[in-house]
Amino acid sequence: MKDRLQNWLPRLVVAPSFLLVLLFVYGFILYTAYLSMTNSRMLPSSEWVGFANYTKLFKLRSWDTALKNLAIFGILYIVICSALGLFLAILLDQKIRAEGVIRPIYLYPMALSFIVTGTAWKWFLDPGIGIENTMHAWGWESFHFDWIKNRSFAIYTVVMAAVWQSSGFVMAMFLAGLRGVDNEIIKAAQIDGASGFRIYRRIIIPLMRPVFLSAFVVLAHLAIKAYDLVIALTGGGPGRATELPATFMYSYTFTRNQMGIGASSAIIMLIMIFSIIIPYVYSETKNGENR
Repeated sequence: MKDRLQNWLPRLVVAPSFLLVLLFVYGFILYTAYLSMTNSRMLPSSEWVGFANYTKLFKLRSWDTALKNLAIFGILYIVICSALGLFLAILLDQKIRAEGVIRPIYLYPMALSFIVTGTAWKWFLDPGIGIENTMHAWGWESFHFDWIKNRSFAIYTVVMAAVWQSSGFVMAMFLAGLRGVDNEIIKAAQIDGASGFRIYRRIIIPLMRPVFLSAFVVLAHLAIKAYDLVIALTGGGPGRATELPATFMYSYTFTRNQMGIGASSAIIMLIMIFSIIIPYVYSETKNGENR
């Protein structure tokens, strides 16, 4: 009896959390999938329309704009964060004295919410009160930096703010990877006369492939579901210049009263995330079995 109780006690403790996750995560995912195939508008409807909402979704110019903006934002965000994070990690890996001070400074932006980051960068980039106004006050009257109000460049302001917030976190991932490389391999390469640059390029960075993959998955996930940063920084504007799938979904579900189309866009976003996470999990599971 005592052994049976010891076996069941952990399951009983975990059961409430498991049931809540099952209901409020996977249950609502299934409900969203159901709504995406109904004629739901302001309120949920049981009128079945099948894949009609998905057909309408991909005919909308605003959805096409959101996908194009996501491609620009996602590619630049992932590439710049990865490059900058790796560069900062390599600098800290040189065992500098001030590492204990510099590392928290790099990580500090990640402690802020995207709402705070968006609001701060909005003030910084606003031509009326930000860097442009400051430069004019200092006498540089010809200086202009109005990207946040320019349709052609507004999406890049979102990239700048997102990179500022996330690059420190990526740096921490890469630094952990660098510190995990076997020192014996590095010493052997140094004895063979390899330069520091060649050691990083030919030995250390290739060994960090799992870290690069993990960073890609995390950054891609953040890019696809980016919402609060865009709302705080640009509100999706000017016009729809910074519209992303997450802001599109919220707009059509709660502002335009097109719940069916909003739900279908949410399912497309979920498919995007699954298309990244499932291969990653499969790769990690396969590698774990081979070890």
